[in-house]
Amino acid sequence: MIDKETTWPDLFVVPQFFEQRLCEAITDELRAAGGGAATVYTSASSGAIDEMVRRTVRVKPSQETADLIIQKLLASKDEVEKHFDVTLNECEEPQFLRYRVGDFFVAHQDGNTGLMLLDSEKRRISTVIFLSRESESPEPEAYCGGSLVFSNLRNSFRMTAEPGTLIAFRSETTHEVTPVTHGERYSIASWYR
Repeated sequence: MIDKETTWPDLFVVPQFFEQRLCEAITDELRAAGGGAATVYTSASSGAIDEMVRRTVRVKPSQETADLIIQKLLASKDEVEKHFDVTLNECEEPQFLRYRVGDFFVAHQDGNTGLMLLDSEKRRISTVIFLSRESESPEPEAYCGGSLVFSNLRNSFRMTAEPGTLIAFRSETTHEVTPVTHGERYSIASWYR
């Protein structure tokens, strides 16, 4: 885990949050499952599709898989609260995401900014669980591009993580997923409130 004293961005990182076998099982399930275009929040809605902002597929796994993710996140809630010095109540329904070549999500914040009066404003801590492996060059069973990048007015930080890694950060932290250039990127996003 990254120590709380780490400089910006303030990340809570748990390598091997999932075992490799579980990552592979969930990825196999997501490859076979249906889904639709992922939505974005705007000042007028909480579920618009805008492929200029976010292009990815939100996949629908079994309820058993979704419940397992929520259970694992809730089991880590105390550690996350301690790291960020916040009180958290619940976890949002996870989003299971498949990014294909050309898919991306522009720089954005997930909530807790005070800018919009939407349900997403209740988000305090964002989480990403990596299921597939990022590579610098094309390889079987890996993707290129699709990096999780954090940015502010002075800095940017590219997060590379192994499958099974959990990353948590304050929801008002600006971040993006760069365009995937090879393969498919599988991940799970959720939010503590």
